[in-house]
Amino acid sequence: MVCSAGPGLRPGWAGLSRSYDVRAVGVRQHEGDWQGGGSRVSARMHLPDGQVTFLFTDIEGSTRLAQMLGVDYRSVLTEHRQVLRHTLSIGDGVELSTEGDSLFVAFADAAAALSACAAAQRALSAHEWPGDHARPMVRMGLHTGYAHPVAGEYASPEVHRAARVAAAAHGGQVLCSAATAAAAAGALPAGAALRDLGLYRLRGFDGRERLYQLVAPGLDRDFPRPRTVGGPPHNLPTPVGSFVGRVAEQEQLREVLSVQRLVTVVGAGGSGKTRVAVEVARGLVGDYPDGVWFVDLAEAGDAQSVASAVAQTLGLRPEPGRPVTQTIADQAADRRILLVLDTCDAHLPVAAAVVARLLGGGAGARILATSREPLGLPGEVVWRILPLPIGPAADGRPSDAVSLLLDRAAASRGGQLATDDELGYLDRVATAVAGLPLALELAAARLRVLSAGQLAARIDDVLSTLDAGSGGYSPDRHRSLRATLAWSYRTLDRPAARLLRRLSVFAGPVTLPAIEWLGGGDPLDALATLVDKSLIQVEQQPDAATYRMLDPIRAYAARELCDNGEEEVVRDRHVGWCLRQIRGAHADANGRAATLSLYTLDPLVDEVRGALRWTVTRGLAREGLAVTTSLDQWWRERGRAPEARLWLFRLYERIRATGERLTDAELAAAYRIHALLSAADGEYVEQLRFSQRSELAARRVGDVGLLARVLAGRGGALYGVGRTGDAERTCREVTGWARRESVPGDALGAVYTLARILMRRGALDEAADLLAHARPLEASRPAERGRRTVDMLLGLVALRRGDVVAAHDHLTVALRSRMGFGFHASACETLNAVAVRCLTGEDPLTAARLFGAAQTVRARLRLTVGPDGAYWHEQQAVARAVLGDVVFDAAYAEGATLTLTDAVAVALTVEHPDLVAGSDRFSHSS
Repeated sequence: MVCSAGPGLRPGWAGLSRSYDVRAVGVRQHEGDWQGGGSRVSARMHLPDGQVTFLFTDIEGSTRLAQMLGVDYRSVLTEHRQVLRHTLSIGDGVELSTEGDSLFVAFADAAAALSACAAAQRALSAHEWPGDHARPMVRMGLHTGYAHPVAGEYASPEVHRAARVAAAAHGGQVLCSAATAAAAAGALPAGAALRDLGLYRLRGFDGRERLYQLVAPGLDRDFPRPRTVGGPPHNLPTPVGSFVGRVAEQEQLREVLSVQRLVTVVGAGGSGKTRVAVEVARGLVGDYPDGVWFVDLAEAGDAQSVASAVAQTLGLRPEPGRPVTQTIADQAADRRILLVLDTCDAHLPVAAAVVARLLGGGAGARILATSREPLGLPGEVVWRILPLPIGPAADGRPSDAVSLLLDRAAASRGGQLATDDELGYLDRVATAVAGLPLALELAAARLRVLSAGQLAARIDDVLSTLDAGSGGYSPDRHRSLRATLAWSYRTLDRPAARLLRRLSVFAGPVTLPAIEWLGGGDPLDALATLVDKSLIQVEQQPDAATYRMLDPIRAYAARELCDNGEEEVVRDRHVGWCLRQIRGAHADANGRAATLSLYTLDPLVDEVRGALRWTVTRGLAREGLAVTTSLDQWWRERGRAPEARLWLFRLYERIRATGERLTDAELAAAYRIHALLSAADGEYVEQLRFSQRSELAARRVGDVGLLARVLAGRGGALYGVGRTGDAERTCREVTGWARRESVPGDALGAVYTLARILMRRGALDEAADLLAHARPLEASRPAERGRRTVDMLLGLVALRRGDVVAAHDHLTVALRSRMGFGFHASACETLNAVAVRCLTGEDPLTAARLFGAAQTVRARLRLTVGPDGAYWHEQQAVARAVLGDVVFDAAYAEGATLTLTDAVAVALTVEHPDLVAGSDRFSHSS
């Protein structure tokens, strides 16, 4: 037959459309000279017969090069032909056709042909062209096959295949077929090698051709993937929606996969494992010439179908009398493929066996698996995927979780974008679902029928809200949150399922001792199961690990806890644990009383709220009162006094509804703390009312110390409602009575109030003396000494006296201690005092900055003006008069941008008066 070039061949190889008649072109003679365009055939010419290696060459971008060089292109074309003819003739190549910028050459020896091509590429690089822009980039393609010349022509399809191989090459690249590689095996010159580029489909040919690149000294090595009909084969699913976020995670996963042969993406159901794996695999298609293949094992009907699903995806058929896994391993042994095995946990043991056999059969295959738990194979890298971040990005843009919600919300609402007013609600939704991608997708679907505000209001009941109306075409396990979580829950053994239910009572991360507190024996085995199955996330710390459950998982486990009749016992245990932790914050490692640091209580707040919700609905009100009152200083110092008062009112209602009996001591303690919380909110009438209730209960108890603590707060209530005389008289009576009863430390509250009253009326010496005697009392009380109220008040006395040195010393001590132990409201008060010290010390600019910082922090903490509010306003007016409105407002606004930590740092850098230039405190006159 006569070979035809076919419709897709470039014009330079148009000669393929006719038979290759050597009589029409110049041929190589025995003497080694070339004569072009001859009309007669040399009688001494010989064409290779049998196994022939065909070579096609042409210039990449020849049209563009001709346009750029103009008339100079002819000389470049001629020189390029001369270089190629000279070097190719050394390998005994016979030129069969020359047309335009292309050459068609036949060789009797494949290794000689490859050597000649390498020499030709080096010669082209070394040749002196008119300039770098004029250097022709020649691509070369070779194929070896059986061919017999008849009447000076080759009528063989092998010629066409060689042309297609050349068409796949890039300028400067030498490609050859597998047949040429096999024919040249073992005969390549030193330093030369053939790089396997994988399987490619050549236009006009069935099946795929394995292509090799010639690698040799002096030749370029790095080229884009070959130009073929299609890219490297893959069957990755095409996503319907856009991929949002996880930029850093994708890069990390690609890096891990580049050096590891088995990487398992492990995460909770709905965490986005499949989307991430597919997205990463899609970016690696060009790196795996033999294909990237996706297999969803959840669609395998049973365990026996797993290997068949993998084989079918790879295009393999079962072989009689041979295990399918062996067929897969043999076929993949010498191939560079990436196999994406999705949902391995559906048939974990069988999936693990297939992966082990596949990896053991050869080094070419890599596995990217997704699963809710690891495969458990040697060499496996477990890459745990976390939910999407819910905090705002560093550049101020929405978090990845909110970005995904915004994207899907727009899709569900017909392209309507969210407004700025909706962002706050959507951020709350993203936080409530802990950034879980499936939950975010379901939340976006709810926005078809709910507004953003309505969705945020309902999101606390996450399962009912997001699963309402779930349906569509998603897989059953992803159709609703409940279905997704039930998929994992059904795989748990009884101890692990029981532990998951019990852990649902914790609101945040917990340590192993906290888990052990819930009872039920040694939890390690069950805990390890939950971690492996991605139902619990472990966070490694230097000293101990903590364990955390995502909110949607917690909601599911909490329902199971209730359905199994375990809720009452486990939640009561949780309340007891909260009390134990709060009381532990008042003691050191040996159980001795320690200075209270409110920072130790900060991590417990969510747990406390969960415990209080239980005690005001179904638990014991007594326990709720104990939890609330034990946190009295935390509520006040964090601006949460209104919340604490609300819990107390709800607990009183619970007591009335259930008839629960409390002792007078318990009531006295609760009412006393309620009075203090009311004072922090500026509700002095309420403070006085609960102070009186507390006194009545305390007198029935007969506890002198308790009564002293109750009465010590009475003066503050009277002072708050403007009854200054009654307040002073009450404080003097209480402090005197407490001394006589040998409980002076329990009356410290009255001492503090009396000192403020004395300062207000100018009795500074008496106030200073009173506070000096109170110092050892305060130091003896671990719950009070971190606040350093005595030093704070002594600093105010010194300010009113105009003693800047003493004021600086006392206020610095108070500020360091208050901030160091977490007394934020008190630290804010001290900032105002330091501002007055700066004003007195002739630094009004810093004073204005600190006033602005103190006011802003107070607003953030929702603090009331306090007993010294009028004094601070007076001093701000003085600073404004000194600086002028414009300068004062600018400095005040600058201070308003500071956080509490930054403002305290500014205050502590205020120079000591004795170090100020010109200070003469330590100078001595002669």
